[in-house]
Amino acid sequence: MHDGVAASTGHSVSLPLMKRPDALDALRARLSSALRGVARADIRFGRHDRMLYATDASIYQVEPIGVVVPHTVDDGAKVVAFLAQEGVAILPRGAGTALAGQSVNRAVVVDFSQYCRGIRAIDLEARRAIVEPGVTLDQLNEALSPHGLMFGPDVATSSHATIGGMVGNNSAGAHSILYGRTVENLLALEVVFADGSVHRLEEGSCDRDPSQRALMEALAAIVTPIADEIRARFPKLLRHVDGYNLDLLLDQLQRSSAGTFDRVNLAHLLCGSEGTLAATLSIEVSLVTKPRGRGLAILGFASVAQSLSHLAAILATKPAAVELVDDVVIDVALRNTEYRQYVELMPQPREGLLGAVLYVEYFSHAQSDADNELELSQRFAALRQAVPDVAMSTYLGATERLKAWKLRKAGEPLLHGVPGLRKPFTFVEDTAVDPALLPAFVEEFRAIVTRHGTTAAYYAHASVGCLHIRPLVAIHEKSDRAIMVSIACDIADLVARYGGALSGEHGDGRVRSPLLSRYFGQTICDALRAVKRAFDPKGIFNPGNIVETQPPEAIITNLRVAPDGNDAHVPVGETYFSYARENGFGHAVEACNGAGLCRRMSGGTSMCPSYRVLQDERHATRGRANALRLATTGQLGAQAWNDPETMETLDLCLSCKACKTECPSNVDISKLKAEYTAQRYARTGIPLAARVFGNVRKLNRIGSRFATLANLFNASGLGKSLASAMLGVDARRSIPEFGASLFSWFARREAQSAQRSVILFGDCFAAYNEPGIGRAAITLLEAFGYRVILADVGCCGRSLISTGLLAQARDEIARASDALTSLLESTHADAVLVLEPSCASALRDDWLELLPALRDDAMLARVRAQRQHLAAHTFLVEEFLDSRWDAHPLRPAIPAQADRVLLHGHCHQKALWGNESSARFLRRLFGDSLTTLDTGCCGMAGSFGYAQHRYDLSMAIGEERLFPAVRAHPNAVVCAPGTSCRHQIHDGTEREALHPVDLAVRALSL
Repeated sequence: MHDGVAASTGHSVSLPLMKRPDALDALRARLSSALRGVARADIRFGRHDRMLYATDASIYQVEPIGVVVPHTVDDGAKVVAFLAQEGVAILPRGAGTALAGQSVNRAVVVDFSQYCRGIRAIDLEARRAIVEPGVTLDQLNEALSPHGLMFGPDVATSSHATIGGMVGNNSAGAHSILYGRTVENLLALEVVFADGSVHRLEEGSCDRDPSQRALMEALAAIVTPIADEIRARFPKLLRHVDGYNLDLLLDQLQRSSAGTFDRVNLAHLLCGSEGTLAATLSIEVSLVTKPRGRGLAILGFASVAQSLSHLAAILATKPAAVELVDDVVIDVALRNTEYRQYVELMPQPREGLLGAVLYVEYFSHAQSDADNELELSQRFAALRQAVPDVAMSTYLGATERLKAWKLRKAGEPLLHGVPGLRKPFTFVEDTAVDPALLPAFVEEFRAIVTRHGTTAAYYAHASVGCLHIRPLVAIHEKSDRAIMVSIACDIADLVARYGGALSGEHGDGRVRSPLLSRYFGQTICDALRAVKRAFDPKGIFNPGNIVETQPPEAIITNLRVAPDGNDAHVPVGETYFSYARENGFGHAVEACNGAGLCRRMSGGTSMCPSYRVLQDERHATRGRANALRLATTGQLGAQAWNDPETMETLDLCLSCKACKTECPSNVDISKLKAEYTAQRYARTGIPLAARVFGNVRKLNRIGSRFATLANLFNASGLGKSLASAMLGVDARRSIPEFGASLFSWFARREAQSAQRSVILFGDCFAAYNEPGIGRAAITLLEAFGYRVILADVGCCGRSLISTGLLAQARDEIARASDALTSLLESTHADAVLVLEPSCASALRDDWLELLPALRDDAMLARVRAQRQHLAAHTFLVEEFLDSRWDAHPLRPAIPAQADRVLLHGHCHQKALWGNESSARFLRRLFGDSLTTLDTGCCGMAGSFGYAQHRYDLSMAIGEERLFPAVRAHPNAVVCAPGTSCRHQIHDGTEREALHPVDLAVRALSL
């Protein structure tokens, strides 16, 4: 689409010089060197960094010239001015969550999202705020919330979408029926023009600024002669963002006083221009009153058609939002560990299976909670009267209401979890029509999709007629790509016939720009190009988007799966893990769709701990997923499994497993990182540090035999120096002490008799470092009437998996699995109990996928069944005690407790089965005195926090939420099931955290 050098025609050109790799490399080298003297910024022109910015949340991949991350907006202005002077294409970028491909280009990407995140001013009286472009919507609204205000447009990606990106896209959201699009809430922009000059664009500024006036005169000459064509071609809808806002500009011109441009606000023309006209430095927005009360009704239907047939009656009740989710989204959510719980909140239709739901939300602004509840209850009653035959659930409480909304907010990324080769990709997903016409429009849309031999997913903004309808296509197949083009053309014609919009909010980008001439006609498209030339004579800003004339087939060029026209394939070969759940390893590395939920900084989330501190694209789950995909498909060099920069990108992944459940597409970077590392070691050999940290059980067993001497040595200067020199251990990190072997103690004690028994898995730490916890667990279990069988079956494999020693892990897991299965069968024990959450996650998760390399399918099936049986019988000790509370042989009396307890859950625990697995049991002992902390990852992650080059990051992750939460309650008892978490809490706060079983033994006076 574009080759990086712009021409004066107002749109991009392809110069033969720039197609030569040596010429492009020379340009990169020159720019990289020069930019270091221009401004304070991270200059990233290496191929690895470039390729991490080659994709967004769309289906496209375009390698940029380079990436610049300015440290301040002033630095950003200097960078843009320099590049403009050089005539090099510029792509201003926010979070990179665009769905139409407008945030990828052959240009220098200027990423404002990492550092330019300041809220400059909030004027409560005037209800205005001024923000830098990298501020996220949630960040702004969190600052406004105590004052009862908010920014109206509320995109589903609010946790990570930037305000700058919302301006570039003219974003809206679920409540646009009340608050409109970003443009309706935009007061002013500070921008850099193509000549490097900085201007403030606001109403009336064209009359004060000579440069703006000259520009406005040129624009008036473009739009005034075609006023009738603009009125005829631009849809009369709340939701439309195609092209430039010529309809708004024309209206402002006509409302201006004679001889002036006093009603013109050029910021409104730039809003939705996708970075093609200027670069934004700051944004002034208007604010709205935050509703005091919110009520959500969820209506269940058997089909999308049935739900839309009730839309008119629902809209008559004046809701704040009406959002649709169909059965495709619901079915994917049911297969997702994190989102399955939200489906359970959906009401079942009166007849048939659940095929669609409508979220209907109401706002109230009464002064008291009671009045708000009354008003919302009346609104619900009116809704029931309007649609009496519809199943309905209503939610007034904030917790349940926010839980219910999570399914809708995750609708787009969830769809990437649809099984099979055909996926619901974005290419015609953003049409908008008059809501009154929506039922008929959807039926015709469905007919087009059916005629092409496929189906579609339906969700989003029913209230404003903007549904995201996504046909399922196999984008790897050339035949399906041809279907995409045909569907796109048919839908463009259908939209025009209904007087609708090709895009209601996602923009034109690469996916719709080629269809604009078909949709708008030649006159309007000529005007769009003229506007581009007026702002950007050399065509340097995000060239090609919106204004470049291309055939419809252009929408299937520069695809992520075929960036150079040839499909990018993952090499077929043996893997250590099974990827049956992901339909093969190739699909596993392509699962990330770029939605960027891993970039969120707000809300109760563990994903992604390193990104939350560094705020660097490279260290988000998306960055790591892209690196793995690019490396394994050979796009980063010939050594697909041994790319050093990919290893560097993976190095700061803590393998916390949060992405496995929090990512709607279930991208499991922990698993993929271990696979990639193991494949690399198979080719290069295993380094000493990996061998030592991977074999921690053997090390701990030896250290336990000589505990006193080993502890003295580890604490000495010599010990720390050797650990630092040989293993890269940071000298500031304390080393866990060894203790007397739990197995030796258990063998010496008198055997206990009881009719029922449980197996206690002897993990590496309770067995050799913290045997007191093992002894406490045995005491506790015996108090509940069980005979404890202490299992010494070897390592669970967690440390081996985390360090990438998968071949060894596979063998050791096979032995441990056989031994545990035999023990479970021979003793008829009730369960296998585990103290360490990371060991429990190995047994319940990793063991199911790290299977022996067996060629015999029948034998493999038996092994899989054995592991599944073990997983079903494996519990944390406290989880088991709670889940069988009424069935234990004995139950000790629970004395009243005075302690306040803070519980910090382990990452694997939170990701796979939740904090409640520990909290429920502790709540039985401590009642309301227990507080479960919303503290994300502790930052230790096994051996991760020991490394010299990761120590500072490890502590910064702890400092982000955990350490402050612990320090805030100096008199509380801190409880943490994970040994790494307890260690990190000690090093970061000098507080000693207890394991739940230790705490329980103390509370029960055992």
